[in-house]
Amino acid sequence: MNSMVIVVDDDPGIRESLEDLLRSVGLGVKTLSSVPEFVRAGRPDSPTCLVLDIRLPGQSGLDFQKELSSANIRIPIIFLTGHGDIPMSVKAMKEGAFEFLTKPFREQDLLDAIQLALAKDRAWLENEHKMADLRARYRTLTSRECQVMSLVVKGLLNKQVAADIGLSEITVKVHRGNVMRKMKAHSLPELARMADSLSQVDGD
Repeated sequence: MNSMVIVVDDDPGIRESLEDLLRSVGLGVKTLSSVPEFVRAGRPDSPTCLVLDIRLPGQSGLDFQKELSSANIRIPIIFLTGHGDIPMSVKAMKEGAFEFLTKPFREQDLLDAIQLALAKDRAWLENEHKMADLRARYRTLTSRECQVMSLVVKGLLNKQVAADIGLSEITVKVHRGNVMRKMKAHSLPELARMADSLSQVDGD
């Protein structure tokens, strides 16, 4: 997946210099002058990080950070500011900022932070895609197969599952085989890990 760095800064000179810097090291970059521009453009599907000026016209970077969090839009944010102070930095980091750099900053510090942020977002996106695939497989199970899966991953034997839900042991074996095939699980421990991942994401 191609990565993208989105720079939001109301200073055209800074936008231009950052774009030149990022393109010089082979990074994809998009520069915007305001938060509404970013909202209209939306978050790319590729690994992305947001380089955000903390003081913007109309809405501060910190306010926008909260807005993204409330909307459950995950994207690593690297804050830039010429007016930084420790309380502001602490607040940004508590809200989940990836990095906080005070102008003037070393170009290498920014590039290092961007590479780490993109790596983090790439790992998160890969996990999201895996979870989407896992949820899609789980949705192919019948309600009875879901019931059998929930008991099997708890360690119950086929005869115990059969007694618990009022089925014959042979029928449970058939359902269990269907579950393993549909979930593409090669072993019971693997199926249990899948069930654990699903419960962590969906709160089941």
